[in-house]
Amino acid sequence: MPLQNRILVVDDDQDIRELLDEYLTRAGYQVSTVKDGDGLLTSLENQGYPALILLDVMLPGDDGFALCQQVRRQSNVPIIMLTAVSDETDQIIGLEIGADDYIAKPFNPRQLVARIKAVLRRSQVNHGETQPAVAQHIVFGDWRLNTISHQLSHLEHGTTLDLSGSDFTLLMLFLSRPNEVLDRDTISCATRGREALPFERGIDVQLSRLRHRLGDSVKYPQYIKTLRGNGYMLTVPVNYEHP
Repeated sequence: MPLQNRILVVDDDQDIRELLDEYLTRAGYQVSTVKDGDGLLTSLENQGYPALILLDVMLPGDDGFALCQQVRRQSNVPIIMLTAVSDETDQIIGLEIGADDYIAKPFNPRQLVARIKAVLRRSQVNHGETQPAVAQHIVFGDWRLNTISHQLSHLEHGTTLDLSGSDFTLLMLFLSRPNEVLDRDTISCATRGREALPFERGIDVQLSRLRHRLGDSVKYPQYIKTLRGNGYMLTVPVNYEHP
């Protein structure tokens, strides 16, 4: 089984681990399961990074949030958080610290597989595996994006930021369609592979996080402008630099 099909499940509930192992294996994935953060770190050290991590929020020892942050400092591997069904706070925090998506328990296994496929497709596109050559560097405003390393560099200050998979996907969406109004469904389809759910706050969290990284202001935006009732628009010129 190729490495890009390996999924690491981190959950302290043995029944859930066994269910996910069985269902994802039948869906064609190679599955590894661990019960806590120690198991996660040991797996990463011994087996390397998988294609995707399914990470439960409520874990003994370090919780899913702390582990997500720890993984993000080392890798942009896609992470889907497993959260309590009624706790929107878990979902928002997970997105804020770099998770690519979340799914609430109890979950429908088919829906979970669909989410996994969508996140993996975005990850492959982001790394240039399923599309023709993209500009290696994109310059917009005071920033320069390396589309290969996912590093964002400030042209004046020299500050360098490493973008998570979801941040990179969202920024690339705006950079590919400057001065175009993007509604919430367009953003959700690009970043999550589905239309936005009613009252979903995850898109607001992602936009807020990206604006923060760009040093942008909601009240006086320099990069991403909010058009109330319509969507969002990147308002600076974009230049593509090919090798």
